[in-house]
Amino acid sequence: MLYSGGKDSSLAAILLSRDYSVELATFVFDPMREVSQVAAAAEALGLPWRKMTFAPGFIDEVIGILNRCGYPNEAINEIHRRSLCVLAQEYEVVADGTRFLDRVPMLTPAEVQSFEDRTGVSYIRPLLGFGRREIKRLVGQMLTVVYGETSQIQNGDYEREIRDEMTRRGIDWSGIFPKNHQQSLVTGRKELRDQVGEYQ
Repeated sequence: MLYSGGKDSSLAAILLSRDYSVELATFVFDPMREVSQVAAAAEALGLPWRKMTFAPGFIDEVIGILNRCGYPNEAINEIHRRSLCVLAQEYEVVADGTRFLDRVPMLTPAEVQSFEDRTGVSYIRPLLGFGRREIKRLVGQMLTVVYGETSQIQNGDYEREIRDEMTRRGIDWSGIFPKNHQQSLVTGRKELRDQVGEYQ
C-alpha cells in the first residue's frame, strides 16, 4: 500500500488490514532522505513498512512537468502512477488512500482498467466511497493526528521533497503549489476501548 503517514493512507491501511496482509510503502526521490516520522506512523499502526526509492532522474521529469504546466496536478498524478507500477512488479494487490471526489492523485476508470490489464494486479482504493466528512469521523475514532502546512509536517507526501529540490535548484515553486496546503501525520492509533467509548 502506498503510504505517506497521513490520515487517509493510514485509515485505508487499517480498513484493508482486516482482510489482507498489508505492507506499507513510502516512495522518496533521494535514497538518503530520512522519513523517520513516517516509519513511526507505520509502527503506530502495527504494520510493516518500507522506504522505496524512485529511479534516478525521475525528479527531473517531475520538475519538468511542473515547469511546463505551472501547477502540480499532472506531476503528482504521474508520480502516483509510477509508484503503483513499481509496486505492481512485486505485489499481486496494490492499494492507496485516494478518496471520493479527490482530484489529485486520482486514476480515471480507464487508467485503472489499463493498469490492471497491463500488470495483472488488483488495484484497491478502500476510501473511494468515503467522503471527507466520514473520513474525518473515522479518523477521529481510530487515530491521533497532527496537522500543518506542507513545510511543517514531516510526512511522506511528495510535495515537500519536490519543493526542497526546486529550491535547491533555484526554481521558484511558490506559483506552482497552493499556499497553506494542509497535510497530516499520524502519531498514534487509538485503543479499541477508546474507539468504543467514542461510538457511545
